[in-house]
Amino acid sequence: MLCVGLTTVDVSQRVVEFPVPGQKVQSLGVHLAPGGPAANAARAVAALGSRAVLLTALDGELGGFARSRLHPVEVHSVGGGGPALSMVAVRERDGERTVISRNAAGSDVPADVDPALVEAADVVLVDGHLGPLALAAARHARRAGVPVVLDAGSWKPVLDDLLPLVDVAACSAAFELSEDEVHARGVPLVIRTHGPGPVTWSRGGATGAQPVPVVEVRDTNGAGDVWHGALAVAVAEGRDVDDAVRWANEVAAVRVRHTAWDWVEELGRWRDSG
Repeated sequence: MLCVGLTTVDVSQRVVEFPVPGQKVQSLGVHLAPGGPAANAARAVAALGSRAVLLTALDGELGGFARSRLHPVEVHSVGGGGPALSMVAVRERDGERTVISRNAAGSDVPADVDPALVEAADVVLVDGHLGPLALAAARHARRAGVPVVLDAGSWKPVLDDLLPLVDVAACSAAFELSEDEVHARGVPLVIRTHGPGPVTWSRGGATGAQPVPVVEVRDTNGAGDVWHGALAVAVAEGRDVDDAVRWANEVAAVRVRHTAWDWVEELGRWRDSG
């Protein structure tokens, strides 16, 4: 699995309640770890027992820290900035989170993709944050016949060129285009998450939906990223759409039941439990 896109370093703090403007609050705990859509997806892929390769931008001391904590993910950095520093507050009573981050703003990454990385992958997962890198990877994948899965959390300028190269677009509830509009851009399979509501999909006139497991939620930060990693694994395994979505929902449920401290290890235990 090749995951292409953003890595951050997340400073996660658990709080009783989110502060109001001007207020100071004391956290219940703090955790420092790699984050970001592509990096979280790669960590999930590795925890699920698949080979995970991450193509991203990791410079400077923060890049060295992120790289040291991403093992066993195989990391390839193109330079050009990053990782961004993200400040995450997670509310103790319901796992809701709020995030402040620069993400990929101001980054200048080259479209430097080794075709061998793409050709060795079963699936290429792109988040679109590092636009030139995502586009180059998708173009190599199209030539090599490797499926491309898009984490479509929000609209990014590169999507005008990227969407026609995508085989599966997994859209958040907040994604600006409708399913019909995404199909019209050339994407055969469109999936949309709806928070705690059922995940819906459409392809070739057929539609379906899979419910999200009801669990005690402790931390929602990165749950969508983990869901996308699991979906990409399911696509690589050749699962049908309903089964792929159902399994990704189960994996994301494991993530939200745990915290930034322990979700990777717990996901590995869940995998081992069958």
